[in-house]
Amino acid sequence: MKSIYSILTALLFSLSLVSCNDFLDYSPTAVIDEEKAFSNPEEMVTAAYAMLGDCWYTYPFNLFPYGDITSDDCLKGGSGTTDTDYHPFEVWSNLTSTIGHMDELWYRLYCAISRCNRALVSLEQYGDDKLGAETCRQRQAEVKFLRAHFYFKLITVFRQVPWIDEEVFSKNTVEQTRNDQFTYQELWEKIIADFEQAYQTLPATQAKQPGRTHKIAAAAYLAKCYLQLAWGDGYEATNGESHLNSSFLQKVVEYTDVVKSSSYGYLADYGDIFLPDYKNSCESIFAVQCSDYQDDNTQYGRANWSNMLNGCWGMWSCGWDFHKPSQNLVDAFKTQDGLPMFEDAFNDYNAHPICGQPNSQKWDPRLFHTVGMPTFPYKYESEYTQTTANSRNPDTYGYYTSLKEVPQRSKGETFNQPWQAFAMNDYVLRYSDVMLMRAEALIELNQLDEARSIINDIRQRAAQSVSKHIAYAADQCEIALYPADSPYFASKQMARRSLQWERRLEMAMESSRYFDLRRWGIASQTLNRYFQQEQQANFEGKPYAQYYKDAHYTAGKNEFFPIPYNQLYYIPGLYQQNKGYE
Repeated sequence: MKSIYSILTALLFSLSLVSCNDFLDYSPTAVIDEEKAFSNPEEMVTAAYAMLGDCWYTYPFNLFPYGDITSDDCLKGGSGTTDTDYHPFEVWSNLTSTIGHMDELWYRLYCAISRCNRALVSLEQYGDDKLGAETCRQRQAEVKFLRAHFYFKLITVFRQVPWIDEEVFSKNTVEQTRNDQFTYQELWEKIIADFEQAYQTLPATQAKQPGRTHKIAAAAYLAKCYLQLAWGDGYEATNGESHLNSSFLQKVVEYTDVVKSSSYGYLADYGDIFLPDYKNSCESIFAVQCSDYQDDNTQYGRANWSNMLNGCWGMWSCGWDFHKPSQNLVDAFKTQDGLPMFEDAFNDYNAHPICGQPNSQKWDPRLFHTVGMPTFPYKYESEYTQTTANSRNPDTYGYYTSLKEVPQRSKGETFNQPWQAFAMNDYVLRYSDVMLMRAEALIELNQLDEARSIINDIRQRAAQSVSKHIAYAADQCEIALYPADSPYFASKQMARRSLQWERRLEMAMESSRYFDLRRWGIASQTLNRYFQQEQQANFEGKPYAQYYKDAHYTAGKNEFFPIPYNQLYYIPGLYQQNKGYE
């Protein structure tokens, strides 16, 4: 063995001597000259935008593993608990800093931020001359929006992160920048400052280029930021209704005023929101733009790779059956006299509808747009009716499938074999999401009537979303509005419960559920109760989700994810670990 190492060393040394001059004289042809790149600010801005869709299942920028798999809305899915690194996310009890997918997400988000910082430097140096002062100012605001968007995701997942901006980049002090340099609130204030510049600078819309950032999207994001801050610092002991900040809540109302008075609004049918034909409708305030290669003349298209594992097993050419709705979520759609059954009754028994066999149990229509179920047409198409065979590992993950992030089966994939991808936009902010933020703030500010009106508008849209796509379930649907004298809005506490329930139904499987529970300060009680209940789940007598017996959520630790091990020890001592993960 020693002689082999000696021979290899000698060969490498001799090659270095023979070819040294050739290597030194060679000018690489596939490397972009840095100065040339920086002298093209428009291209640098485009490169920053390109990071919006730089996604893969191990680092999905829509955060579905972090916001859905971690919650009571869904199970991981796939072939089993060892399929991908995401199983610890759904049980929480064995979550550690060494999970590779977390490190990939951190790295990719900072790559995106790096592109934003480089674009800002390029605009500062060359923008006025190359683009003109006004266009340069607008591009700077767009890039600030993008940077804030990426930082929003980082702070949402990892909480205490290093703030690396164009000044840090220019001074080359990235490796000296600590993650505890700024407090949690100070980091939020920096994100808000970037969004505020976008809000003050950008036009109300960019209709001809729907992927560009704009004033209304900035207003919506500012409302979202202030809503996070309004509830506290993210940890249950110092978060929740007893820590509400009314001035921040008022900011939510002010910025959603701007959205409410804009050209955005509710799409007429709830199902249309999740069809590619309507991907830039009035509902879509800001979305990551995806496309088909046949439309944009590229080899693979600008596909959505975040959701590449989430297609239904046996329905697509390579559907991997991840992102599986829970029985708890299905039960949450039960109605009685058209209204939710709430915590005291909704989960007393497992139930699911059967196509063509209505009974006394009625359902919110949004169930049939959100959850694929055996016996029902898959995404509205009867020729692709779902069966129990369309689940990859039903003994572990049950028989439900996710519908929102996939197109209709007849439209096919954008790319397949060995992976699949779809030309489905990824919503970042949609109108009903923002209006529910507004209703949440209004309730906490004791403006219950307007909050009820918003929730009723959303429920009315759901009621009108039956005949176009899910007529086959019409006799199983029942949904009602909250009357003016409704006991559900007689007090702030009751109104808060109604809002939180509505948000779950409207936004189910859209990557926000866990973050909502954390914001409200109820994650531990909700999830630990769910772990006990869901392990009793069964589909027509067949149990699944038994692994929840090992699940437990620990308040004071699990609210945020650990700083990834590779980042923590890249420069030992530079970053501090989130509490509870030492």
